[in-house]
Amino acid sequence: MKIRYILIIVTLLFSSFVLNACKCGACQKQEETEVPYSVLEKANKFIISKTGKDFFEKYISPDFTRTKNLKPNYYMVYRFLMPEKKYVDATIEFTVDSLGNVLMDREISGIPEYLAAPESCNYSIDKEKAVSIARHNNLPKGIKEWQAGFIWSAKYNRYVWHILSVLNEVKVGDTFRGSGEEVMIDPVSGSVLEMNKWNVR
Repeated sequence: MKIRYILIIVTLLFSSFVLNACKCGACQKQEETEVPYSVLEKANKFIISKTGKDFFEKYISPDFTRTKNLKPNYYMVYRFLMPEKKYVDATIEFTVDSLGNVLMDREISGIPEYLAAPESCNYSIDKEKAVSIARHNNLPKGIKEWQAGFIWSAKYNRYVWHILSVLNEVKVGDTFRGSGEEVMIDPVSGSVLEMNKWNVR
């Protein structure tokens, strides 16, 4: 869990590095993974069991450029997008076997529990409000602009706003070292879930 948490921080800090990746049609097409219809159908139904069919069809779609065939399994990736809330742009990820059965012993992330708790998907706090909440709770200004991300939290099993403040950093090639503070904010109520110090060595 700690390793994944550090990876999230590093990913946020280095997210701009991927913007120069090739996005031409030919490259995107080459990267697409073919998934048997029966496997895809079962994977879809797994998500629908938690979101409902209407929610799934409106906001969720397979991302075949990120899905991987890890023989004999498939690492399934879906896009979760809300056009009316541009900041809701996330991924759903889990692993299925060759028959489409979800491997419950592997990590499952990003699936909103809309059927069980519809109110939990009323993401009324946008990025501007989240940053304002972080500021009012005295998150340090740091040495650079805050990194703000609408991300899935395995700890809370839901989406949160993650605001990251960098107090110091050193970059040498692909190596990053730094420290700072962060705040997790509920995107529904705006309440502060936790504030922490972070350190990547």
